[in-house]
Amino acid sequence: MPSLPPLPGLLSEQLDPLRLLCQRYGVQRLDVFGSAARGLFDPTSSDLDFIVQMQGEREPGYARRFCRFAEELEALYQRPVDLLTERMIRNPFFKAEVQRSRRPLLEI
Repeated sequence: MPSLPPLPGLLSEQLDPLRLLCQRYGVQRLDVFGSAARGLFDPTSSDLDFIVQMQGEREPGYARRFCRFAEELEALYQRPVDLLTERMIRNPFFKAEVQRSRRPLLEI
């Protein structure tokens, strides 16, 4: 099995603030995929791609928490963020591409 490329410093250096955000917004698991997970991250132009699993997804206020968490991620990393849930990934070709690069970042 090939070794995984290191995560960009942008991610690995911000794990403590990220953990606090995850706790604040009820995040149970956060995975990274795309260029940051494949070792192709360009600090000058790349966005960050995440898949999140949050508590209480059927409770009132979930959508607001989800959107605010995405905004906080963009503020933390100072770049655009694509935040998805498993249920959002319906296209089988996109799903396969995500699975090829997906890596766990935090599990609370």
